[in-house]
Amino acid sequence: MTTPHFIDGRWVEGQGSDCIVVHDPSSGQPFAELMAASTGQVDQAVAAARRALAGWKTVTPAERAAYLRGFAEQLGQRRDELIALQMRNNGKPRFEAEIDLDDAIATFAYYADLAEQLPGKNRDVPLAAPGFTARTRLEPVGVVGLIVPWNFPLVTSAWKLAPALAAGCTVVLKPSEVTPLVEQAYGQIAEQLGLPPGVLNIVNGKAETGAALSGHSGLDKLSFTGSNGVGSQVMRAAAAQCRPVTLELGGKSAIVVFDDCDVDQAVEWIVAGITWNAGQMCSATSRLLVQDGIADALLPRLQAALEQLQVGNPLLEEVGMGPLTSQAQWLKVAGYFATAREEGLKCLAGGQALDRDGWFVSPTLYVDVPTSSRLWSEEIFGPVLCARRFASEAEAIAQANDSRFGLVATVCSADLERAERVADALEVGHVWINSVQAVFVETSWGGTKGSGIGRELGPWGLSGYQSVKHVTRCLG
Repeated sequence: MTTPHFIDGRWVEGQGSDCIVVHDPSSGQPFAELMAASTGQVDQAVAAARRALAGWKTVTPAERAAYLRGFAEQLGQRRDELIALQMRNNGKPRFEAEIDLDDAIATFAYYADLAEQLPGKNRDVPLAAPGFTARTRLEPVGVVGLIVPWNFPLVTSAWKLAPALAAGCTVVLKPSEVTPLVEQAYGQIAEQLGLPPGVLNIVNGKAETGAALSGHSGLDKLSFTGSNGVGSQVMRAAAAQCRPVTLELGGKSAIVVFDDCDVDQAVEWIVAGITWNAGQMCSATSRLLVQDGIADALLPRLQAALEQLQVGNPLLEEVGMGPLTSQAQWLKVAGYFATAREEGLKCLAGGQALDRDGWFVSPTLYVDVPTSSRLWSEEIFGPVLCARRFASEAEAIAQANDSRFGLVATVCSADLERAERVADALEVGHVWINSVQAVFVETSWGGTKGSGIGRELGPWGLSGYQSVKHVTRCLG
């Protein structure tokens, strides 16, 4: 058993009724247990954050920046430990776990810089009417609840923690019960840096703990990353309190390949977009739209690339894709393989759960998938790619936009003017042109339609934790 909860600057044992069992997805074997937080402990965490708010929001931006740089430095010093834990609990190959850690470090460093650049509390506002003056203030929104998923722990928590702390908010963080261990590093670092008690609180648990946090009347804002089903529950809980939310939800993203594209380069981008993190990404480009003129050359090479991808234990250097992170996700993806067989989809590669220890599936390619198929429209959260052909640019845009999601997309074309034009026409929050999914902390992250509300990263991520106040004074 570990001591999993960091409340008011102290580590405490869980008092909830659920025992969380942490597994290694490469073997399916458990390697840690912890007791969930009780609803009373969630109350204690929120109360601690509330008590700490008055002091933390008056700390100078430079002082907050120093703490954030401390987080970045300490993450770097714990590099080997955190990479190993990401590999063991998530099933990520080493190169993916390394990028995750670098992302978290970059996020804290970026928001440290942004905190130092915050304008003074008061800024004059010119008025057309005589006899009045006005000023504006940016203030922290208050106590925020942060709920993060299991596919990118350490990363999604950094995306929320760093801007919230930079803005002067105090936080209660709830990691996923599937991957609760790596986020404990944030509590350990807070202790080491002497972060004031209550500024950062961490409570672990399952659905009961998440519901207690998302419905808590002591919060001023909620930020959630995860599935649409849970996101809608979080939004209902926030609505009951008339509380603002940021939601980063699902996706069913398109990758559009035009016939002037280099075939081998396109295959590289397609494979990366569907097999990174074993396809367990809201941004996975799981709908392939390929122009008629290149389809016959591209699809066989794509099939070969997926079949040659080494799937296995991430500790092995030659492995390019690890297991799914949980048995529940393995069963879900296996269910979609069964649905594909029932629908009679044409499978060029994969299409099966692998018969071995651990939660492995094969990278999969279905072709000529009708838009009526569940696999075409539903988020699978696994390495399952569905392909369709298109004839014209207009048809590609129409098919890409025909989705209830709108998170990301990728456009592949040697005609950069066309690629930019298509990118502008796609109804999503982020578009890559001729690239893998390179995510930079300076850019925004978030989507349209059913993919969520609000933006993370960049200055937009900081503004999500700030409240605007105007003060108007009559001079008469």
